[in-house]
Amino acid sequence: MELNLRARVRAGQPEAFSELFDECARLVYGHALRMTGNWSVAEEIVSLTFLEAWRLRGTVRPDDDGPLRPWVLGIAVNVTRNVARAARRHQAAMSRLPRPPDVPDFADAVAGRLDDEARLVAAREAVARLRRGEREVVALCVWDGLGYAEAAQALGVPVGTVRSRLSRARRKLRAAAAEKGAGKGAETVGAGPPEPRGNSELGCEQVLGSCENAARPVRGRNR
Repeated sequence: MELNLRARVRAGQPEAFSELFDECARLVYGHALRMTGNWSVAEEIVSLTFLEAWRLRGTVRPDDDGPLRPWVLGIAVNVTRNVARAARRHQAAMSRLPRPPDVPDFADAVAGRLDDEARLVAAREAVARLRRGEREVVALCVWDGLGYAEAAQALGVPVGTVRSRLSRARRKLRAAAAEKGAGKGAETVGAGPPEPRGNSELGCEQVLGSCENAARPVRGRNR
């Protein structure tokens, strides 16, 4: 009998991890990019996530018939946290050194990347006001398309916690939109919020217009 993907990943089959990478790498990259706002760091997080997935392959439950996306994204969330902590420590150390002269970044001359970065900055400025847990549920439910149960599995928290964090995040983002005015900064879009996959009770609305725009170029980019 042919083993399912979960059983093959748990067994450490290289072909299974190749399938897992093809299925989830773009999703992990998009999550990391939106959480960090840095293209190269997002690529690093993808690599670290799948290295960690290999190390933790024994935690996969082969008898579970659900998708592996929540498991992979849960690892990505933890890797992103660790990378962010390391970046803060590095920044603190660098801030104690004399500032080097500014060097022009000629890559920013590429118009497409500038547009992508402008949308991403607008989205992250709005979400940056949220607490870490609220940012993570926005990223998982709104940007990555996970349902409440899948997001709860990825974060290792109850489903009710995901719901309450997302509700608080929505209220804060609406307040930010009210401060800046319609069309500037954070805004809710769409009169009919779409439902997240795997959840038929209440949809995760697209909280930010700029967030959705920032997501589009990511789907076409998989390095």
